[in-house]
Amino acid sequence: MPETVADIMRYDGQYVAVPVNVHRVNWLWANPDVLEQAGVEMPTTLDELFAAGEAIREAGFIPLAHGGQAWQDATVFETVLLATGGVEFFQRALVDLDPEALGSEQMVEALETFKRLRGLMDDDMSGRDWNIATSMVINGDAAMQLMGDWAKGEFTAAELTAGEDYLCAAAPGTGDAFTFNIDSLAMFRVEGEEHDAQQALARLVLEPTFQEAFNLAKGSIPARPDLDMSEFDVCARQSLEDFQRTADEGGLVPSMAHGMAVRADVQGAIFDVVTNYFNARDMEAEQAAQRMVNAAQAAL
Repeated sequence: MPETVADIMRYDGQYVAVPVNVHRVNWLWANPDVLEQAGVEMPTTLDELFAAGEAIREAGFIPLAHGGQAWQDATVFETVLLATGGVEFFQRALVDLDPEALGSEQMVEALETFKRLRGLMDDDMSGRDWNIATSMVINGDAAMQLMGDWAKGEFTAAELTAGEDYLCAAAPGTGDAFTFNIDSLAMFRVEGEEHDAQQALARLVLEPTFQEAFNLAKGSIPARPDLDMSEFDVCARQSLEDFQRTADEGGLVPSMAHGMAVRADVQGAIFDVVTNYFNARDMEAEQAAQRMVNAAQAAL
């Protein structure tokens, strides 16, 4: 297990939780039939995403399916920030909460780019659940969705085949990074038979049988990188490959939007700024950046 991930499972140097999976947050999902009808390919940069969005809109489809909920807004925002600022800036801004990074021109650029994405979304997105947005891609109403790989569970439930009926790729501009979200079981300090039961549960969770069955259904990849991936689809195999590569290259980053990077109160304060800015017509990116500085400092 990469040290970046192992650290999440420890407190004061001791393991207090067992991971059941690893989700990648920075994914782009797409309907290949819609892309073909619009005459575009899977975008790999933000510029390509905006250009493809225009062509998709002209072809009569919604370019980007989205649900207007605070956590979904934050998911897209952190992905855009990763694309525009890179891993080091992401770490400084959304993990270390560096005031200089939060209030910087790089942050302003990320916020402005994030807000531009509204132009690729539909007017009825307010309050929409993420899985409904995924169904818009599945049904061909929308071309793409920026969402973590739990979205793959929806494609699987619809009996679609990865790489054929739907496409997956790292979110545009983030191919050298992996934003992770880990589901885990926390263990409290107990003794005697309860401790023995904890150890048995931890062993079972990390067994290949459980890891394969759980992650095939969830859309994630196993927490153990040494497992046979032959039963997994091309998206999962790509995810594991990217996970291992970015772990070696320093591209693994914890997701702020999914509780991996900061305390819940800090996360909530950032959510408020991000979603208010995204939905406000009269708020400038500079204002939002300063509010993010204020929110982070107030919560610390």
